[in-house]
Amino acid sequence: MRFMAVAAVVFVAAFGLAGCKFVKTADKEKEDQAGAFDPDTLVAGMWDGKVLPYLEKRAAPLAEVLAATATDPDAAGRKYGYKARQGNAPWTFIAKVDGVIVAEETKSRAAYVDVDVDGDAKADVRVSIGPAIRGTALRDSLDFVDFNAFKNQIEWAQFGKAFNTHVNATLLEKLPREGLTGKTVAATGAYPLPAKGQLPQLVPATIAIGG
Repeated sequence: MRFMAVAAVVFVAAFGLAGCKFVKTADKEKEDQAGAFDPDTLVAGMWDGKVLPYLEKRAAPLAEVLAATATDPDAAGRKYGYKARQGNAPWTFIAKVDGVIVAEETKSRAAYVDVDVDGDAKADVRVSIGPAIRGTALRDSLDFVDFNAFKNQIEWAQFGKAFNTHVNATLLEKLPREGLTGKTVAATGAYPLPAKGQLPQLVPATIAIGG
């Protein structure tokens, strides 16, 4: 009887194993990697076909956006910007900058140029030139991306950071870093509504610095 019981256990175990599929560790790792969240690839895939056309279409001259914002920030936001419906997200504005650099900070990683767009020799906007870029203005200006499409807040934050990484790698790293004051600059980008008395902090999606 004991022999028969043992034989039955072995038979059941063997039968159960026969219905199982063993996956090698390397194969499992490949499957996990294939389904892994890759924000850099997401941004690169939408950049030329969606992001740039959207920003170019929505952008208005900075002076026009600033004037509207000074009168009614919410009305200006609806016309020149975007904010998510969820929570208390601030307006993010989309604008074109065309002016002269009146100051520069290129020694820090969060480098920038201050630009005069109305000819009074005073800065109207601060344009980030990297490599470190603060905030997620480019992501937050897009009406075709949605927080709810992401698994969690971490993925959403990584997605926002990927825009800055892409801009720096494809655009900002190529910019000159010396003697920028006095040169012209043309840029299209986005910035969050600044605090009263503060310059808008524009993250460029396109930028050209002239002579």
